[in-house]
Amino acid sequence: MFAYIKGTVEYIASDYIVIDNGGVGFKINTSVNTAAKLSLHETALIHTHLSVREDDMSLFGFYTEDELSVFKLLISISGIGPKGALAILSTLSIDELRIAVLSDDHKAIAKANGVGAKTAQRVVIELKDKFKLEDVLSDSSSKDDLQDVVSNDIITETAMALTSLGYSNVEALRAIKKVPSSDTMSVEELLKAALKYIM
Repeated sequence: MFAYIKGTVEYIASDYIVIDNGGVGFKINTSVNTAAKLSLHETALIHTHLSVREDDMSLFGFYTEDELSVFKLLISISGIGPKGALAILSTLSIDELRIAVLSDDHKAIAKANGVGAKTAQRVVIELKDKFKLEDVLSDSSSKDDLQDVVSNDIITETAMALTSLGYSNVEALRAIKKVPSSDTMSVEELLKAALKYIM
């Protein structure tokens, strides 16, 4: 029904926004990642999905078409409704979700509010053939980051050490990427620095 809504951002909460379009305020449920990209009283274009149930009609919207398409993939999985899909997209960025699925890291997905271990495993199984590594490499910065991880033995060893401590692949890579000059450190130094970011 609505492909997108373009208007002025009048309100931003953690899980929804209000867009004024021609004097009508549209309440749009959204992810933390989308909300973080918006500014009050500025014009925004939000890609939307209308969810219709017997007792409810709700709009869900996202800053990018990519996030909307992943949201639609998530709600197509048995046991995941729009709220569960939003929780996942608020916990992980699109690239982090793709990495989690492609590396069988259901623990990272299970960190989303209201998403249990079995549901997270189902997400990995259902989306594994729908995600490709090329999707994560859609921009040069992601490509460079991943290339660093693949080519640098110290970073690889540190990531393995973090996962052996119980952290997910996504958490490990996210923390390592935050450490400045990580490519000049020893495994021990990088491990200590990455743990500080995780904590």
